[in-house]
Amino acid sequence: MTQDATRWTEIEHLPEWDEEFYDIYTAKKFGKWVMIKTLKPEFRDDPKYMEMIEREFDVRYNLAHPNIVMINDFEEIPGIGRCIVCDDVYGDTLRKLLNEGKVTAAHVSQLRHQLVNALEYIQTNHIVHPPLRPENIIFTENIGNLKLIDVGFEQRPSLTPQETADDIYNYGKVLSEVLEATGTTDPTLRRVAKKCLDENPRHRYRDMQEVHMALENRSSRRLYLFVIAFLAVMVLLLAWLSSPYRPVPPAM
Repeated sequence: MTQDATRWTEIEHLPEWDEEFYDIYTAKKFGKWVMIKTLKPEFRDDPKYMEMIEREFDVRYNLAHPNIVMINDFEEIPGIGRCIVCDDVYGDTLRKLLNEGKVTAAHVSQLRHQLVNALEYIQTNHIVHPPLRPENIIFTENIGNLKLIDVGFEQRPSLTPQETADDIYNYGKVLSEVLEATGTTDPTLRRVAKKCLDENPRHRYRDMQEVHMALENRSSRRLYLFVIAFLAVMVLLLAWLSSPYRPVPPAM
C-alpha cells in the first residue's frame, strides 16, 4: 500500500458546511480526524482564487485562539487538489441548532463569552473576514466547544471603521436571532443586541472590546473615571508626603 493511500482515508464531502468559494471535507490523516477546505472545482484553475487560498493559509496559520479553528497544513490531496488542513471540529452549526430548536442556555452563554472573545481577537489582529453568520459558528460534537470557522483571508495594518461596525452589527444580528428563538429575556443581552443593530453605525459600540465590556456590565467610561480617581489620590498622597504636615519618623 502506498503512503498516499495510508495518509488520507475516509474522505467525505460535507455540503452543508461549504463556503462561498470552498468545499469542506472531513477525513483521516494517518488515522487522525481533520477537516479539509479546498476551492470549488470552478475556481481551482483561476490564479486569483489560487492566490486567495494561499493567502488565507498564510494569514490564519499563525492565529491561535481556543474558539477559532486552527490551521495545520496546506498540501495537495489526491483527487481533491490543493487543500487547507484544519483541526477536526465536526459538530452542529448554530444554524442547525436554531432550525431544530436545540439552542440551550449553555449555547447562549458561549455566544456571550467565547464568541465575543474570538471576534475581539480577530479585530485585534486586523483580520478581514466574511460576515459572521450562524452557519460559521460550530459547537463540537462531543464537548460542545464553540468554534468559529471561515474566520479570515487577509491581515491589514488596521481595519476600516466600516469593517468594525459591520462586525458589531453581524454579532448583534446573530445574538438577536438566538434570543428570539430561545425566548431569553436577559436585559443585558437584549440591550447589547439592540445597540449592535442600531441603523446608525456611530450609535453602535466602537469595537468588540467595548461589546465585551457591555456584556460584563462594565464601561470604558467607568474604567476611565476609576483611573482618574486613582491618579488623583496618588497625587494628593505624594503632595502630602512632601508637605510640612507629613508624618515625622521617630528619633533614633
